[in-house]
Amino acid sequence: MDTQNTTLIERSAMVFNVQKYSLYDGPGIRTIVFFKGCPLKCQWCANPEGIERRFQVMYKESVCSDCHACVDVCPMGIHYIDEEGSHQVRRDRACNGCRACVDVCPMAALNITGEIRTISELMEVIHEDDMFYEQSGGGVTLSGGECTAQPEAALALLQACKADGLHTAIETCGHSRMDRILAIAEYVDLFLFDLKHMNPVRHNELTGISNERILENLKKLLEEGHQIQIRMPMLKMINDSQEEIQQIIDFLLPYKEYPNFKGIDLLPYHKLGVNKYGQLGMEYPVEGDPSLLESDLDRIEGWIKDYDFPVRVIRH
Repeated sequence: MDTQNTTLIERSAMVFNVQKYSLYDGPGIRTIVFFKGCPLKCQWCANPEGIERRFQVMYKESVCSDCHACVDVCPMGIHYIDEEGSHQVRRDRACNGCRACVDVCPMAALNITGEIRTISELMEVIHEDDMFYEQSGGGVTLSGGECTAQPEAALALLQACKADGLHTAIETCGHSRMDRILAIAEYVDLFLFDLKHMNPVRHNELTGISNERILENLKKLLEEGHQIQIRMPMLKMINDSQEEIQQIIDFLLPYKEYPNFKGIDLLPYHKLGVNKYGQLGMEYPVEGDPSLLESDLDRIEGWIKDYDFPVRVIRH
């Protein structure tokens, strides 16, 4: 008699980092799981290695010794030496994530961003810091990239966290099918929901996608009672005008008294991810320095406080 194979394949996620001891992405001390893949391509993205859902070679050209070791071991032919004897990376070829090049590089000039981790493997790392969660009221935050771009994996990890009594949060751009984000919402204690720009045309110019679906999802989550903390990345001459801030205030005013609306975080622009672009063979799209002065941030914070919104500036 034929027997049916009943072995279950455990759900996996493609992630690019698991960061411990975070104090900025939800209450208490938190572990952040960064998912790879995002539907938006924000010009100022601090995690460009999270945009594409695939393995990618990160190459620090300044420390490379052109020893050719990576060329000899790469099964995909991604690494090569040009006519001048310098190491180059073919960006049009798919990396298989084997990390052979990383292992042989004597100068630590190479890294592969992207790793397939099962939910069990991620939970083992998460539970290493149970004591800190308990003492601080912390927990686990899913970020990226965009965790809802891997909805099944995100849901499985959130379910595992809630089954183990952990506080859960997700940092999201909000661009997802509504049924997917509502399925995930059942296991999310706090949404850190980005609002980048209210004008749909300008939003598309800045991120590659319009904001209609994002705003619809935000309204739905607020109206269904899910805990929402608004996060606004702030950049000079991009979304810092009083007109833009007023549009956000007008959009949020109907929800100000909702008990599940937890206020607004202002996230000042920083350059912490700029060097990653060169390592990925990408051009950094932001021209000039859109950093805001402390006086600018104080002024924007004051505009929002005039409407009695809870608001704070997150300074890393």
